Amino acid sequence: MNNKCCCSCGKKTLRTEEERKKLIHRLNRIEGQVRGIRKMIEQDAYCNDILIQSAAVNAAVNAFNKHLIASHIKGCVARDIREGKDEVIDELVVTLQKLMK
Repeated sequence: MNNKCCCSCGKKTLRTEEERKKLIHRLNRIEGQVRGIRKMIEQDAYCNDILIQSAAVNAAVNAFNKHLIASHIKGCVARDIREGKDEVIDELVVTLQKLMK
């Protein structure tokens, strides 16, 4: 990946326009799925149908997180390790622990 980031200097990540568009597209789809669930509740949809849609949202968020963590490791983490900033490893471990709860 061609992502450049400044994780150590202000905690920002500079993404390519293509990468930014992909992430926003995924989030827009997730947002639409959540709005769909809200509409199902407003219309008193069957609980099982809502649960199936909720599981789909969870899967979409997990896919988003997998994509983002891979990008972070390949870009920010790899760069920081090469620069001798090993504290990024501790940060990554904490992040992974939060994602695995």
